[in-house]
This record gives sequence, structure tokens and C-alpha cells, in this order.
Amino acid sequence: MNIFRFAGDLSHVFAIIILLLKIWKTRSCAGISGKSQILFAIVYLTRYLDLFTTYVSLYNSVMKVLFLATSGATVYLMYVKFKATYDHNHDSFRIEFLLVPCALLSLVINHEFTVMEVLWTFSIYLESVAILPQLFLVSKTGEAESITSHYLFALGSYRALYLLNWVYRYMVESHYDLIAIFAGIVQTILYCDFFYLYITKVLKGKKLQLPA
Repeated sequence: MNIFRFAGDLSHVFAIIILLLKIWKTRSCAGISGKSQILFAIVYLTRYLDLFTTYVSLYNSVMKVLFLATSGATVYLMYVKFKATYDHNHDSFRIEFLLVPCALLSLVINHEFTVMEVLWTFSIYLESVAILPQLFLVSKTGEAESITSHYLFALGSYRALYLLNWVYRYMVESHYDLIAIFAGIVQTILYCDFFYLYITKVLKGKKLQLPA
């Protein structure tokens, strides 16, 4: 544990809180990609199966339970409770184009060819691109609400902070994980345009718009 990882975890939790509050308070899923939320739920399910077999720390276990519970709650709110407000027409990204390549890549490039390790690797690859349906939805609709922009910024910050965590661990502990680092770089790059627009527009009170 270090300050960058802790800050990244807080940013991740903050993003989830923003999203759930947005849906619950407005009683609407407008502007939120259900497909991205399904992908994130798959990420947590495949990554945290070791919750039942391996104990690292109370903090680690609590965070795993939190991400599993909140991702399930988000999917439930979008596809069951507030289903009528979900924009199926614009949320049309073909997620199989992400799932299949990530699954194949995890079978070929992993640290160890075991079920748990392959699933963990799959979750790392999938998380790096899971936001694409959300960015695609924003691009397709032309703009994003401020609250959705805050959610995306917090989520992107989480991954950027985790990259700093890997740099710190390499410098202090001589530890590095090429799979996690590569996936983190890919994910951060996907957010670059969004970060720029967020800083130059949203923080100045303007609506965020992504190029189509």
C-alpha cells in the first residue's frame, strides 16, 4: 500500500458513489452506458473470485466486496428498477468485440496458465477497454451531463493514479507487473481527450462534448 494506490482506490470509490447517487436521485439512467457497467461487473467478478480462497487484509477484502456489490447494484438499477429510462438505442456498442479479444489475449499472455490467473489477466485486459461503450455513448449523443463527466473524470483519475502506484513500487520495491502496466497505459490513453475536455470545459461550467 502507498499513497498513490490509496488515492486511486478513493477515486475509484468516489466514481462509483457519483454514479449510484446520480441514478438514484434522478431516478434515471440517462447518459449512462449499461454495457460499460456490465463489463465492469464482469471485471470484478473474474478478478475477485479469490475473495473466497485468499485473505490478504481486511482493507483488501472490504474493497473487493464493495466493488462486487456496487457493480451488481448498478446493473440492477439500470436493467431492472429504472429500465424505462435506459437509452438502448444510443448504447449500441458491440461489447463482444471487447470480450472475445480480451479472453483470447488472456489465454495467450498471462503469468501462469491456471484458471484463477487467466481470469485475473482477463479482468485486467477487459478493464482497460470497459469504458469504451460509455465514451461511445457520449460521442453518439453529442454531450454528457456534468454529473456523468465527474464520474468519468474520477474513474480516469483512478487508473492514472494506479500508474503512479506502479512507478512508485518499481522505484521503491523493484516490483513491476508488465500486464497491469500495459493495460493501465492503454486505459489512461483512452481518457486523454476526455481529461482535456473536462478541464477546459466542465470545470468552467460548460457541457462536455466529445467529437463524433
